[in-house]
Amino acid sequence: MKKLANIIAILMLSAVMLKSTAQKIKTQSGNADILKSETSVNIEFVYDNISVGKYKSENEYIKAKTEEYNKKEAGKGDSWAASWARDKQARFEPKFIELFTLNSGMTVNKDAKYTLIFKTTSIEPGFNIGITRKNAEIDAEVMIVETANRGNTVAAMTITNVPGGTAFGYDFDTGLRISESYANAGKKLAKYLK
Repeated sequence: MKKLANIIAILMLSAVMLKSTAQKIKTQSGNADILKSETSVNIEFVYDNISVGKYKSENEYIKAKTEEYNKKEAGKGDSWAASWARDKQARFEPKFIELFTLNSGMTVNKDAKYTLIFKTTSIEPGFNIGITRKNAEIDAEVMIVETANRGNTVAAMTITNVPGGTAFGYDFDTGLRISESYANAGKKLAKYLK
């Protein structure tokens, strides 16, 4: 039985590692090397016009999930919707910043010369029902602008298919899976820029 558990753990870890190689960062314009000599950067997050899973808009997704959960248990959907909104600042952004600073050696400073704007364009929440699971995944547009002159974009990139999930599958919470996508995005983007 222990051998079977070890084999399953190895297969799950392998699947997560293989999935993490699928993400892509592509420079669309400008100079992606602009932050190499910087010791600090300002980071901002934008969540306008996000598609979520099969839904064209985040509002459609929130409405559908809220109704679904409220039908199962009164108030559960409303609680879930509040948690969804809170997770952006409480979980997603801190995870991105933590891994970005760790892997770039930069600090986050609102007065830095450059501002990195991370604009999420799509979220796949994934799922975990115990016997089967699917990683979360995010896509984003990244712009580096001069902090003092926001109209001057010095670099623009896209980052796609950034997976999120825990190695051993204990990510039953949607927010946890998505926050791991943001962590991966921060880590990979830091390495790409530095």
